[in-house]
Amino acid sequence: MSDWIPQLTQDGSYTFFSEEFGEAFHSYQGAKTEAFQKFSDAIDLQQRAQQSQIKLLDVCYGLGYNTAAAIEVIRKVNPTCNIEIYALELDPTVPLGSVTPQLLQYWSKSVQEILETLAKQHYYQHEHLKAQLLIGDARQTIQHLIASKFQADAIFFDPFSPRRCPQLWTIEFFQLVAQCLAPTGKLATYSRSASVRTALIEAGLQIGTIPLGALHLPHDWAQGTIAAWNPETLHPLSQMEQEHLKTRAAIPYRDRTLSDSAAEILTRHEQEQRSSTVESTSSWRRRWNIK
Repeated sequence: MSDWIPQLTQDGSYTFFSEEFGEAFHSYQGAKTEAFQKFSDAIDLQQRAQQSQIKLLDVCYGLGYNTAAAIEVIRKVNPTCNIEIYALELDPTVPLGSVTPQLLQYWSKSVQEILETLAKQHYYQHEHLKAQLLIGDARQTIQHLIASKFQADAIFFDPFSPRRCPQLWTIEFFQLVAQCLAPTGKLATYSRSASVRTALIEAGLQIGTIPLGALHLPHDWAQGTIAAWNPETLHPLSQMEQEHLKTRAAIPYRDRTLSDSAAEILTRHEQEQRSSTVESTSSWRRRWNIK
């Protein structure tokens, strides 16, 4: 098993750091806070929890924080809501490493049991909850959900950043993910990247911004992105964000065979950016005084 060392974040909860990807799994400003703010709260999960049934897709399950936060929110509002969850994860040692008293202490006893069972058995079913953890390359495991016509009311999209894990931020992968989004569903991601937003649009979705909350860095302009089929339910992009989509930063990642390596995708992306004649991102930053 990988040697995952818990790292304390500013809200008192812990995250892991991935040597392979060179990034932490969560924001150091607050791992647990991020799970609520940028995912459950961003898609109005409290309101959706009034339904008799909710289906969730957690892309890049990791430590399970986004799934845990969602269950806590839904059960607080509607204890008898039937919850169905599918979670995609590449490395099974991550959820296994996260089910320690140090990391589980932030969740209710019932959610602790769910996280521990999912990490060890990859499946949990009891009363009003059914959850399954699919291990492997998400580009392949999501095919199972498409074949079963799974439609999520909420998709939590939480891979490592586009530069570190470009294979999960391509137009082609978002096209697969979009097939799993219900007509009234919403997708939430922490990324505000113009390339990500363009890829979501190319996949046929409408996009909106996640406005800044109390917890953000001085240079931030959004907490992330929401995507949906219906634009009326989204918080519109600011003028600055709209102009960002007209720069070289908005050139999306591509992976037409859904099998390219990260290096191949990054090389192709860099070549497209170099040959582009649209406005440079640095010019956009200067115009909006973004450091």
